[in-house]
Amino acid sequence: MMTTDRFEHARFNMVQQQIRPWEVLDQRVLETLGALAREVFVPQAYKGLAYADIEIPLAHGQKMMFPKVEGRLLQALNVQPGEKILEIGTGSGYLTACLSHLGGAVVSLDIHQDFVDSAKAALASQGFDKVELRCADALAETIAGGPFDVIAVTGSLAEAPEEWKKLLTIGGRLFVVCDEAPAMEATLITRTGENSWHSEALFETELMPLENAPARNKFTF
Repeated sequence: MMTTDRFEHARFNMVQQQIRPWEVLDQRVLETLGALAREVFVPQAYKGLAYADIEIPLAHGQKMMFPKVEGRLLQALNVQPGEKILEIGTGSGYLTACLSHLGGAVVSLDIHQDFVDSAKAALASQGFDKVELRCADALAETIAGGPFDVIAVTGSLAEAPEEWKKLLTIGGRLFVVCDEAPAMEATLITRTGENSWHSEALFETELMPLENAPARNKFTF
């Protein structure tokens, strides 16, 4: 059983040995990852691995992101205090906590009620009260509460749905991992006007598909 001191030491090492070497240099992001108790959001069986360089297994065949990918996501989104944030895929609730710590009001959606319930308890235990958790399928239902300044998608997709891009404010940012393994690309989409968006490829990675995500159309010749 890890003690509080050992968790704090492991958290420090995660930031210094995993996050920083992966070009995460934003001081606010580093402070957030260094301050939040990731172990609170990790399933009991894996608490000793809360700060390891792995994708920690969750229920329903899901996994937490690598800490370094979480760091790059947070840095790319450049969340500012007071911004409205949408998270698609609550999972453990850890990234939800990071987004809330950096910004303002967070709306987080997950299709699994047990994820919503466990994340709600973990977030409440850490004092996060500006988070609205909903059990919903973001790919099948209209998302209320927009527009949003920031959208974070925690599972991969063939491409970002147009409906999600239209939920952004002008200047709003959406982080999503697109394409299929092994050639997935972390992408930042910024809304630049009423009918215009800018897409920037950030880094290559692999991420589990968002549940119920449609497969990419395959053309045969």
